[in-house]
Amino acid sequence: MPRFRYCLNASTIRSTPVLQQIKTARAAGYDAIELWHNHLDRHLQQGGTLAEVRQALGDHGLTVPTTIQLAGWFQPAGPEHHQALDEVRRRLEQAAAVGATHAIAGPPRGTADRTLGAAHYHELLEIGKTFGVQPAFEYLGFAADICRLEDAIDIVNRTQHRDATIVIDPFHCVRGGGSIDTIRQLAPQQIAISHFNDCPPNPPFHQQSDSDRVMPGAGVVDLDTWCRTLTDIGYNGWLSLELFREDLLNRNPLQVAREGLEKLQQIAEA
Repeated sequence: MPRFRYCLNASTIRSTPVLQQIKTARAAGYDAIELWHNHLDRHLQQGGTLAEVRQALGDHGLTVPTTIQLAGWFQPAGPEHHQALDEVRRRLEQAAAVGATHAIAGPPRGTADRTLGAAHYHELLEIGKTFGVQPAFEYLGFAADICRLEDAIDIVNRTQHRDATIVIDPFHCVRGGGSIDTIRQLAPQQIAISHFNDCPPNPPFHQQSDSDRVMPGAGVVDLDTWCRTLTDIGYNGWLSLELFREDLLNRNPLQVAREGLEKLQQIAEA
């Protein structure tokens, strides 16, 4: 029996229309796909419907662990926050329409007011209940403040909400300077999903951006320890291939997705 379940983050083949993303994920052998709200919006702008997306997912037997992303909710307070929540509700409605269980909610890129942000995350989780979708908190390695898993755990602890979960990611872990061993501080049910990728040795980690990510095994991150640590804490959920490489967009998306799954499984099932 596989140690994990395998998912394709649509960012990896993001130049492909959303219905084709779904078809490609299934053909490549994944059991799930993470969908992006800007891709769903593009589908709607071109005359498509969310019902078509939900039908395609059902036809291909794919689960949607998350949609991406909810932004602008962390801070500040006041009218700007209420405006951001209007967009959050619109996206949560989309997430529910396509059958997602979680929607990823990111931190601010600059300095964070953690007390305010934790209160707003609690609020976000309560809003999510009305849609049947749980917002999952993500740390970003290139953010000025909430850049490590340790920081995300701090927000979750401050939130004091039973539904609070975290998105973990090898790239963000290395980029932010955190430790893989910090995963041991989490219970498996606190992890909404584990993204999966690798980082090259150059440029230096602290200078890397999303587009520097490489296929699992093509970089220098200790992904064996990442997977072993997840297994040690009892996590057997989704590993999701998340890349943002421009060079991959020039290739056949099915070939990219298949190669990614093969490399992912070579490490995860070792």
